[in-house]
Amino acid sequence: MTAARMGPDERAEALAHMADNELDVLVVGGGIVGAGVALDAVSRGLSVGLIEARDFAAGTSSRSSKLIHGGLRYLEQLDFELVREALTERGLLLGRLAPHLVRPVPFLFPFQKHWERGYIGAGVTLYDILALTGRSTRGLPAHRHLSRSGALRVFPALRRDAFAGAIQYWDAQVDDARYVLMVLRTAATYGARIASRAQAVGFLREGEHVTGARVQDLETGHEIDVRAQQVVNAAGVWTDDIQEMVGGRGQIHVSASKGIHLVVPRDRIQASSGMILRTEKSVLFVIPWGRHWIIGTTDTPWNLDKAHPAASRADIDYVLDHINAVLRVPLTRDDVEGVYAGLRPLLSGESDETSKLSREHTVAHPVPGLVLIAGGKYTTYRVMAKDAVDAVVHGLDGKIPESVTDRVPLVGADGFAALWNQRHTIARDAGLHVSRVVHLLRRYGSLIDDLLELMRERPDLKEPVTGSGDYLRAEIVYAATSEGARHLDDVLSRRTRISFETWDRGIAAAEEAAELIAEPLGWNEEQIKREVEYYRKRIEAERAAQEQENDHEADAVQHGAPDIVPEATPKLPQVKS
Repeated sequence: MTAARMGPDERAEALAHMADNELDVLVVGGGIVGAGVALDAVSRGLSVGLIEARDFAAGTSSRSSKLIHGGLRYLEQLDFELVREALTERGLLLGRLAPHLVRPVPFLFPFQKHWERGYIGAGVTLYDILALTGRSTRGLPAHRHLSRSGALRVFPALRRDAFAGAIQYWDAQVDDARYVLMVLRTAATYGARIASRAQAVGFLREGEHVTGARVQDLETGHEIDVRAQQVVNAAGVWTDDIQEMVGGRGQIHVSASKGIHLVVPRDRIQASSGMILRTEKSVLFVIPWGRHWIIGTTDTPWNLDKAHPAASRADIDYVLDHINAVLRVPLTRDDVEGVYAGLRPLLSGESDETSKLSREHTVAHPVPGLVLIAGGKYTTYRVMAKDAVDAVVHGLDGKIPESVTDRVPLVGADGFAALWNQRHTIARDAGLHVSRVVHLLRRYGSLIDDLLELMRERPDLKEPVTGSGDYLRAEIVYAATSEGARHLDDVLSRRTRISFETWDRGIAAAEEAAELIAEPLGWNEEQIKREVEYYRKRIEAERAAQEQENDHEADAVQHGAPDIVPEATPKLPQVKS
């Protein structure tokens, strides 16, 4: 089956189809949960549309720790079922659903007191056992105990006096935004109609029943009515606001927790493994990420602008202070290449501390015809989507098949193993260094053929974008023609990760990238300049925010960046009779 393209023409066709046809399911929200719902529903034979007010994965789903994991810390909270469920999903993703996108990664867990070896060791042993109890199709190496000297051989950057010993265990990682996109393309391949920059500005209703949504195309300002038998709202941190607008019955309470991550060059920390550290509030990860390390995260309440969470100087110093407590050569702010901040949607409990709120998910029917899904964690998105569509099924006539997404590989997965084994041959035939082919295989899997074809047609696309690190010109063009990118920021921040993997946060790459996507997106010179200027101002605002002492000051500064399309923050849907 040929993977569906998600270019400008396909977006226009999707909106036209949604305007002219009643859907079985309309999904509002293009993050990982909304994408998962669309794929689950369409693979059961339902007609599906999905709209996203900004870019796909523009919120939480592009700003995570980029881990596929069971949540080792939840064992301490005795949440064994959540951990087992997540580990089962980890195994499915590694082995069957997305082996091209999800990769194993080792973590060192150092401890300060010798008695902790037994306590931590028991937890990690249980972690490994729970991974074997699910339907995992691929196991990871078992954990191993290390002496202080053994740990230093794995992680020489550690201060010898900062720990007494360590345990090494394995989890997995993923480019979160790319994964969302691949789920969406898989859903589109099976027939889902998908459009970004399309915002639900009101719900359609017949009496008590929600029958669809009024949708505004933010690129043109045009509005259409999209009718659907069931609407699924996967709005994440906006769940409470939207719920209130439709009556608030069967309420779900969601709190937003801000997490920030720092990106530093790989040579700043000498190690061959990731690391996890316990903090007074949660845990801190040091995660290998290509030529970089990702270090995070924080876990603090956020009640300000949900569309643009800002990292403050206090956030950055908090992360640096905690990692420097164990490093032989401390990191400074000058070592930080990139910073990104995201919000987690947590189901509220009785505690005011976000680290103690639940990561479990829930599904609710606030009014007939509308399903809300909230909470959860990235790793268990497929289970969340299944539960949401199960709830949808109750509102549809006729017998609907059970979920099959545990057996539906994402686009790019089929044939990946063979192509990986042939990477040297592919590199020779394409005239590329094998490292370039490895980079492409890990981002596109078997869809690498699309990129290679582009480069055969235009040999200039084999070259990296100036100032982008590892990203090829072909990837920039492909983002616009096939991956739903509508603006320069979509390409630099989510289709690639240039915005946080380069010292200048993508400024040097911006003009060249804009010129590459201008033709497929139909831009003139004025629009190219506008896109580059917008991107520069957004980066300037983010940098200025990161110099502010607290959240309120950082939030105020970050509001200085303009938005590339008319909307600034998602408007709350109004009820339309």
